[in-house]
Amino acid sequence: MDVFLELALILIVAKLFGYLAVRLGFPAALGQLIGGILIGPSILGLVGFDEAVKLLADLGVVMLLFLAGLETDVEEFKHVGIPAFIIASLGVLIPFILGYVGALAWGYSNIEAMFLGGVLTATSVGLTTSILMEMKKLRTRVGTTILAAAVVDDVLGIIVLTILVGINTRGSVYFKDLLIILGEVVLYFGIGLLIGNPAVREALKLSERITLPETVTAFAIAIMLIFAYLAEQFQIAGITGAYLAGLLVASTDEAKEVDRKFMTIGYSLFIPVFLVSIGIESDVRVLAHAGTFALIYAILAIVSKVVGCGFGAFVSKFRPIESLQVGVGMIPRMEVALIMANVALNEGVFDSGTFSIPVTMVLVTTIVTPFLLKWAFSRE
Repeated sequence: MDVFLELALILIVAKLFGYLAVRLGFPAALGQLIGGILIGPSILGLVGFDEAVKLLADLGVVMLLFLAGLETDVEEFKHVGIPAFIIASLGVLIPFILGYVGALAWGYSNIEAMFLGGVLTATSVGLTTSILMEMKKLRTRVGTTILAAAVVDDVLGIIVLTILVGINTRGSVYFKDLLIILGEVVLYFGIGLLIGNPAVREALKLSERITLPETVTAFAIAIMLIFAYLAEQFQIAGITGAYLAGLLVASTDEAKEVDRKFMTIGYSLFIPVFLVSIGIESDVRVLAHAGTFALIYAILAIVSKVVGCGFGAFVSKFRPIESLQVGVGMIPRMEVALIMANVALNEGVFDSGTFSIPVTMVLVTTIVTPFLLKWAFSRE
């Protein structure tokens, strides 16, 4: 199908299935995800995940996290730093242990079990962010904490992957490798906060003096893309950079105008494409061939984040229901988990059969998260 027709179909499906989901009492993102699965290669095969769709989807998730940064309560964000670190740390430790022990008990080798444990540590909050924004829960203490914990989780995931690759290739991990990673992270956030903050303010002030249509919006998009690019150069996810850019723009005088324009641009094209593309990229036929351990592994993925992150929230003085919401919000695994699994495949640790286990887990966590989030917040 021609790319223009593909995009037209994706947008129609996004809005129709999103509307149906809302009418049935579920988040619109769930309907968009199901719509993507329906028109994707695994069922009707009307749309493929080609380069044009992938590019728009990548821009969509970057824009979504930038909007999340814009709508984050900055004062609340400052107060959730330590809880977010505790939540992310336990949300990495508990999944790793359960995945590692479960794989060992099922008969996998030590290094395979370590990588299977490592894959479970990754959290991808693009879907969660969309649902929280739709439910008007992003600016709450829970919403802010989930996003802050996801930033820490991103850094810890890089460290875990570095350790696993080092053990596989050299039999040990060099301390300097970890220092380099931590140094890059500190440098990125240091530059972003100390230099990026005044630079963003001046750039947006300059844009107001250029008398061309939508210059402020164009500069804001450029700032978002620059921060995402720099984050990837420092081995951090681009969406983390976009979120930081949103936080910085949120403190400027132009924040309300930028937020209004980004809502229009994002939700008319890029963000619907991202949400539907999750379904398009999800080959549900894998579930039909998933072995017993693949399903057990998916259950471990869900339970480990709810327990690990939920307990971290509880010891950080969150109420039990809030702790449950934080744990559920950290369940989804998508691109980061697949990247880690792909590294294991390229390193010769996984074969194609073992690789299908994380793929099954990603599908299951992606599909169940909207249901579980709706349920967790309805408990209030």
